[in-house]
Amino acid sequence: MISFLNQPELPELDEIDHALIRATQTGLPLSPTPYGDIALGLGLGPDEVEQRLQRLLDVGVIRRIGIIPNHYRLGYRANGMSVWDIDDKTVDDMGEMIGKLDFVSHCYRRPRHLPDWPFNLFAMVHGTTRETVEAKVEDIRNRLGGNVRDHRILYSNRILKKTGLRWRKSGEKKCCG
Repeated sequence: MISFLNQPELPELDEIDHALIRATQTGLPLSPTPYGDIALGLGLGPDEVEQRLQRLLDVGVIRRIGIIPNHYRLGYRANGMSVWDIDDKTVDDMGEMIGKLDFVSHCYRRPRHLPDWPFNLFAMVHGTTRETVEAKVEDIRNRLGGNVRDHRILYSNRILKKTGLRWRKSGEKKCCG
C-alpha cells in the first residue's frame, strides 16, 4: 500500500465497506431511521452501519456526512458567484471572513489569469431574486472595504448536477444498452 506525505496508510476496505459506500454515495435515505434503512438493505445492524461510517470518516475514506439542500426547491432561484480582485497579501484573511457569512454557501481562493481574469476570491451567494443577491454582495463589498479592487456577479443560467465519485460493483455496466 502506498502512503503519501503526512497521510496515514488507509485500512483495507472489506466487501461490507464497499457495499456501504455504494449504498450511501447518492445520499442517506430521507427517513427517521436512515442507518436502520441502510442496515436492512445490507443485512447489518444500524449500530454497525453507524460505526463503520464513523470509521470511514475517521480514516478519511469519507470526507464528511452532511445535508445538501436543494436551494431551488427552497425558492432560491437567483444564484450568483461573486468574484473579487483582492490583494494577494490579504485574500486569505478576507476569504475566511466572507466564508463565515451565513448567506455564503462556499468561498474559495483561485489563481488569477491575467490580463483577462484578475479575480482571486470567489463567494457563492443564493437568493430568491437577483436584487436579494445584489444586496448580499453589496454587504460583502462593504465588509471587504478598501481591499476590493474590482468585483462581478456571475449568475447561474442552468442547474448543474453535482456528484462525487461513484463506485460500481466489479463488472457492473456504467450505462444502459
